[in-house]
Amino acid sequence: MKCPFCFFPDSKVIDSRPTDEGGKIRRRRECLKCAKRFTTYEVVETTPIMVIKRDKSREPFDRDKLLDGFIRACGNRPVPVQVLEDTVDKIGAAIQNTMDREVASSRIGELAMEHLMEIDEVSYIRFASVYRHFKDVNSFMDELKAILESKQNSAGV
Repeated sequence: MKCPFCFFPDSKVIDSRPTDEGGKIRRRRECLKCAKRFTTYEVVETTPIMVIKRDKSREPFDRDKLLDGFIRACGNRPVPVQVLEDTVDKIGAAIQNTMDREVASSRIGELAMEHLMEIDEVSYIRFASVYRHFKDVNSFMDELKAILESKQNSAGV
């Protein structure tokens, strides 16, 4: 770290402690040339993820919006809210870990449906009915048949 007084490029850390409940690290440093002390803060750099919507508009990824969709889909179902929050965190982490700064809303929807299928099939169907815009009963039935077929295939029938 460059000294703010003499601009020497090297300094040593003489004290380090977390601040903001672990969100930052405060470091006291001493310049190796002029011996003056100064403070620096280290934070995790996060770049906002932009969601590309169907109409090609962009908006920042909103974890609460996804959680709200999950809560609606799981209404009156035996799914604890903590499970939904953990799932939203997993999806958010998966999106962050791609290192892409933009993600299609369809990708988020597919991730959400993959997780909901494992959590609760009824909630999955509710979410899919909104997400996939079922046009009629037949398209809804096709989705139900696909679920039943995958269950039969995974059961080895």
